[in-house]
Amino acid sequence: MDIKKVFENNEKWIAEKLAIDKDYFSKLSKGQNPEFLYIGCSDSRVTAEDLMGVKPGEAFIHRNIANLVNNIDLNVMSVLNYAVRYLKVNHVVVCGHYNCGGVKAAMQAADLGVLNPWLRNIRDVYRLHKDELNNISDLDLRYNRLVELNVQEQCVNLIKTAEVQEAYKERGLTVHGWVFDIHNGKLIDLKIDFPKILEHISEIYNLY
Repeated sequence: MDIKKVFENNEKWIAEKLAIDKDYFSKLSKGQNPEFLYIGCSDSRVTAEDLMGVKPGEAFIHRNIANLVNNIDLNVMSVLNYAVRYLKVNHVVVCGHYNCGGVKAAMQAADLGVLNPWLRNIRDVYRLHKDELNNISDLDLRYNRLVELNVQEQCVNLIKTAEVQEAYKERGLTVHGWVFDIHNGKLIDLKIDFPKILEHISEIYNLY
């Protein structure tokens, strides 16, 4: 795409919004009150607002390679803190997607340079679920299952944080694990049983 086309698209978008509501941007500039914090993958094919059907101001978005919630990643932790404690979102979503390049790279026995420490988080997910994954002989199905398990483990990482535990106690904040099926456009709720997963480890991570 020609870079000039981007600015032409922007002008067209502005005109479309103002045609519907002449005060659209003055209202938008007054602040945000999103209901969701969405943590997704940086993949250019997986655009959060499009697949959720939300408008500007309705979802606070953070994206990184393979939708990781790493407790030593200052970026995602800052986003989480701001969204939960200051914007007061009521839902925190981790959304992965099938055909995720980051997850596929982590499945390879290869030195990927600067990506190694980042992908090690996904390899740790594989280690935690090695028996289940190795029992899946079809590599594509194993790949998809690792995508799902990675989402699950990132949700657990969220639940370990003080921000999420505090908001759950104060206002019933909910954590969700989703996968976007890039083959058909469907958004899938994994319906993760967090009480069961956390049953034997909650005493370790419970901060409240």
